[in-house]
Order: sequence, then C-alpha cells, then structure tokens
Amino acid sequence: MLVMLPLLAVSQSQLQGVVMEANEKNTNLPLPGANVYWLNTSIGDVTDLDGKFSIPYEKKHKQLVISYVGYKTDTIIVNTPEAITHWLQSTSALGAVTLSARKKSSATSYLESKNIINISSEELLKAACCNLSESFETNPSIDVNFADAVSGTKQIKMLGLTSPYILIATENIPSIRGASQAFGLTFIPGTWVESIQITKGMGSVVNGYESIAGQINAELQKPIKDDAFFLNAYGASSQRMELNTHFNTKVSDKWHAGVYLHGNIHDEEHDVNHDGFLDMPKYHQINVMNRWQYTNTEKGVVSFLNLKYLTDAKQAGQTNFDPKRDKLTTNYWGSEIDTERYEVSGKLGYVNPDLPWQSVGVQVSYSNHQQDSYFGLKQYDIKHKSLYTNAVYNTIIADSRHKIKTGLSYTNDSYNELVNLEKFGRTENSAGGFFEYSFDNLDAINLTAGIRVDYHNLLGTFLTPRFHIRYTPWEKSALRASFGRGKRSANIFAENQSMFASSRAFNILDSNGNIYGLDPEIAWNYGLSFLQGFNLFGRKGDLTVDYYRTDFINQVVLDYETPTEVNIYNLNGSSYASSFQIEFNHNTFEHFDVRLAYKYYDVQTRYTAGKREKPLTPKHRLFGNLSYETHVKNNSQWKFDTTFNWLGAQRFMSTLGSPTAYQLPEYSDTVSTLNAQITRVFSPRFEVYVGGENITNVRQNNPIVGADNPFGAYFDTTQVYGPIFGSMYYAGLRFKIK
Repeated sequence: MLVMLPLLAVSQSQLQGVVMEANEKNTNLPLPGANVYWLNTSIGDVTDLDGKFSIPYEKKHKQLVISYVGYKTDTIIVNTPEAITHWLQSTSALGAVTLSARKKSSATSYLESKNIINISSEELLKAACCNLSESFETNPSIDVNFADAVSGTKQIKMLGLTSPYILIATENIPSIRGASQAFGLTFIPGTWVESIQITKGMGSVVNGYESIAGQINAELQKPIKDDAFFLNAYGASSQRMELNTHFNTKVSDKWHAGVYLHGNIHDEEHDVNHDGFLDMPKYHQINVMNRWQYTNTEKGVVSFLNLKYLTDAKQAGQTNFDPKRDKLTTNYWGSEIDTERYEVSGKLGYVNPDLPWQSVGVQVSYSNHQQDSYFGLKQYDIKHKSLYTNAVYNTIIADSRHKIKTGLSYTNDSYNELVNLEKFGRTENSAGGFFEYSFDNLDAINLTAGIRVDYHNLLGTFLTPRFHIRYTPWEKSALRASFGRGKRSANIFAENQSMFASSRAFNILDSNGNIYGLDPEIAWNYGLSFLQGFNLFGRKGDLTVDYYRTDFINQVVLDYETPTEVNIYNLNGSSYASSFQIEFNHNTFEHFDVRLAYKYYDVQTRYTAGKREKPLTPKHRLFGNLSYETHVKNNSQWKFDTTFNWLGAQRFMSTLGSPTAYQLPEYSDTVSTLNAQITRVFSPRFEVYVGGENITNVRQNNPIVGADNPFGAYFDTTQVYGPIFGSMYYAGLRFKIK
C-alpha cells in the first residue's frame, strides 16, 4: 500500500514520470489514477489527469511498482532519478484486438472515498471560459443561470441549491463567501485556473463547517509549471472584449514568480427585446495577481505567496439612464455596482525527508472587499474584511492504509453594511479543531471519517461530523455513500443582491437570532453514488448514477410569494432538496467523446403560504456534449465541441396578487440552448478559436415584470428562467512561449 502525499508535500529528491496506456500505435494516452510506489514501502503517489507522478527517491530504492485497475501490474528497475515514461498493458488485451483510448478531460476517480469530479485545463478550453462562473458549461453536475435580468450575473447551483450552500475555494482556501458571494465567481479569470475539483455532498472537515451541498476547488496555474508567457485575447459579437496575459520567470533555483493580468470591457448598449432596459450591463474589470512559489527539495519545503488586486464596475438599467444625471432619482431606473478588492494569501508545506508520510501545511488568507452600489432608489454598500488560517498535520498509523489529518483553524469576518438608510454591522469569530481518519485499501474499500468542533461567537459551540465510504464490488466500479452536517450564517443581503433590483419591500420577520435577528442555517446531506466503467463496441465508457438529499434543520427562507414583498424568516417546517442524476460517457470512436446526462430535482420549502416548489428550479434537465479532435499532424490539430441543454418548466414566484398586466403563469416555458466551439491548433504555441452561445437564439419574453413602470409597486427583475440577450458569437486566440 502507498501513502498519498498531500498537495504541499515534497521531499529531498524526486523521481518524476508519466504512466501511459499501451496500445497498438503506442500513442501518448495518459492513465490518470495509476498507483506508483516503491516495492515493500509505503512511499508512493497516484498519477494525475495527465498521467504524471512524483515520488521521493533514494538510492536504496530499486524496484518501482506501477499498477492500475484492469491493467497488468509492472515492477521496473530504477537506478537513477531520471524521469521515466512507462506503458501499462491492459489485462483484457488480445492479439487481434486494437486498443485505443484518450485522456478524459473530466473524470471521476474510482479510488477516492469522496465523489469528486476532476476537470482539467483541457475541459476548460472547450468553451470560452472567461471566468470561473463560465467554467461549468460543459459539466452536467453544475447548473448555470442568470440571477436577474439587469446585472448580467450568473449564479450556479449544485444538488438543487444555490452557491451560498457550496463551499467555493481557491487552492483549498475558502474564497467566494460573504461579500463576494454574488459576483465573486466573475473575479477569477478562466485562464488563471489550472484545474477544478467538484465534490458532491459534504466535503472534508479540514476545509471548514460551512459546506452543505458540496465543494468546488479551483487550482490556479503554478509559476514553476505555467508558460513563461501566455496571451489570450477574446472578442464577442456583443462587443465584449477580454485580454489575459501571464508572465512567469525563474528567479533562482528555489524561487519562481508570475504576474497574471486580466482586463475586460463591455461598453455597448443592447436592448434586443425593446423593453427599454439593457439586456446586459456595461462593465469593465481590471484584475492583477502576483504569485510567488518557493521550492526547497533538500529541506522538504514548498510555499506560495499570492497578492491580488481587483477593481470592477457595472452599470445597468434603462437605456436612457445617465448616472451623472439620474443616479438615485426617478428620471430613469439605473444601477451601478463598484467593487474594489485586494487579497493576500500564502501556503507553506513541509514534509519530513526521513519520514515522507509526515507533513505539515499552513494556509493563511486576508481579504478586504468594498462594494458601493445602488439599484434604482435602493442603496446597498458592504465592506467585508476576512482573515482565514488553517494548519494541518498528516501522518499514518501503523501502516499506509491508516492515515490521519488533524489541525486547527481560525476565521475572523468583519461586516459593515448600509441597506438604504439602515446600517448593519457584526464581527464573526470562529476557532476550531478537526480530526479526520482515512482507511485506504485500494483494492476493495476506502473510507474517510472526520469530525470537527468549533466555537463561534454568534453560532455557539457545535460539532460537524462527516463520513465518506467507497467500495469496489467488482472490476471498474465504485459504490459510494456519504453523510454529514453543515452550518452557516446567512448573509441575506450580500448573497441575494438581485432582490434589490425590484420594488419589493424587505421584511425580516424573526428578531431573536444573532445575525439580522435570524438563526444560523443547519442541514444534513446524504448521498449515494455508483460508477461503472465498461467497454461498448470495443470502446471505453462509464456510467454514473447518484442520488443526494439535503434536509434543513433550519433555513433562512426568502419568501417572494407576495409580489410586492420579500419576507425573510427562519424555517418553520420542512425544507429539502433531492437530486437524482444519471450520466453516460463514451469514447464512441477514436478522438470522439459523448457525454449525456439526465437530472431530476425535487426542491421543496415550507413558506408561510404552505409547502411549495423552490421557484425557478427545473425539475427535469437534459444535457449532451459531443467533442471531437483530429489527429495531430505537423503539430496542428482541429478541435470541435458542442453542448446542448434542455430545461423543463420552472415555477414562477406567485404573482396572483398583481394586476392582470403584471401577472405571470404558474410555470415557465421549457428552454433549449445550443453552444459550440471550434479550435484550430496551428502549433504548440499558437491556436485560434471561434464559437457561439445560444446558437438557436432562444430568448425569454418580457424578463422584466413592470418594465413600463420601473418605479411602480410591481417592478421585478428576478423572474428569470432563460437567456435574455439571444445568440452570441465570439472569437479568440491563445499564444504561449514555454
């Protein structure tokens, strides 16, 4: 058995290599998830999505074992730490059978106890992916939709729940939370992202207690591995322009540094549906990151330091709105959202050179987020200062099958908000400790059991248990089960800023809790998942079926069922979200992949008017993705990708109390969208791409209720279930120097 070294672990000398699949053409087909370890030791690694591994090397180690489910296990002799490439032979190979496969750009591990979907940089390039909110268009596990009809902000959902219930982290440091919850996904440029890990259900106790529906972690580009120079230029038919540049350099033998620049601008007016309102806001953003990486292999130390600065400005509203003239007046309805944010974060990792299964990691992050905004006559400002620290110790018990993680964490959040003329301020402090045990028998079973105890100045002292188990009943299969508890304070204004873009009055009906007079949200999540790999028509594929349910013990309910009000109160009764998904992946023929999925949601909440479906959440969704790549010839290649989405009818918030002219039906129409992209790779350095979003030009009719009277009692921009702008086409180029 082998020790899975943590992300920050390095050692005194490393043996690096790549594990490939042997096939008739001997093409480079990486094997992700292969086990690589020194014979009769607990020292090893598991290959990443590119088939790469890195393990500690000492002269006394001579025999390297490489194994993978469904392939012949090889033991090779290694006399020097020079990089190696090794091909594994499938155990099902016959003399007359031609084996071929391709690296999957999005894959779920057969070995992890948690249900984790790994998205590589190759998958991210299948769409324009200008920022993190647009990185999930080709993944059926994440739903993406607009939050309202004026801000242009995309929100994501997982397991039927919106992003506040998902712990979103950058390199395992929680980053999209508090004041950044509404727009923070647009603050991480897509080119900065190296890979994404999506965890369905409760995540690890190591990352905190706030996760309820799951976790999303974005790994950023590393200066030591990223291109010395990278350029991405993008332009869309909507007159949206973006530019990304990366500069990386080797400062010394131990230090590498990178400067990452992102800028975007959209300054054109579009009113395709002629309702007098911009279909998408005007905006501009400048985003800068300076990233430092220190690696000392002799002492077993690696560290990162990140410095980030962002300024972002949006203007939305009626086409005739001029902020210099009309701000906070009834001349024309308009909105401006100005954000300034800076962050400092660092990670330090140490692995004992003599005992490579022992390691320590420390994470520290500080951010200052300032947003000044108004929506018509409503004003909303927020300042959020946040400090996060986490220290983790890793080791084994007896042998490498038994691993433990333990540590301490501390967070401090200071909020100051102005809602119209009313001020809200609070400081949240929490300190906690955690312990996580993992049993890892790769051939049959893998389980992770964790618990943490936290003291929070407003939420009290509480326990957070979480459990994950994976069992392999037969070859190329993985049966998983999980359960756990999550707890969080609801930032009702920062997380739901779309409600300001309406004439609704806000009413907080409970007043005995510690946060806005409300109690914290508490929920249990349970999940089952089954993954089965197979060969169909001589080609590889897999089928995943999963079911998750979230039961709220308490939930902060935002009740839009009265047309002129948003009533906010603690749950009185039951609230749950059930999610069923079946996903089929198949390499139908060489270089051609098919991904199909069906998803069913049952999301119910107890409102004061009774139990009802969660608004604007389709019960049924169909998803299809087709991708094809030509053979590489003279370093050039074509890539084609198409994604289809069909959303079933969605329940509107009740408008029965509105005048007839402002009433909506109970359910929306169904929605079908088609996206496509073509990429031409001219060389390893240069490629261009063209694509289209919503090619079928589907648009929601009258997305703004009361657009003719924006200062009237029934004005509402939150009843959005589909695209507003219509078709959008884009083109771009990527250039890099290694």
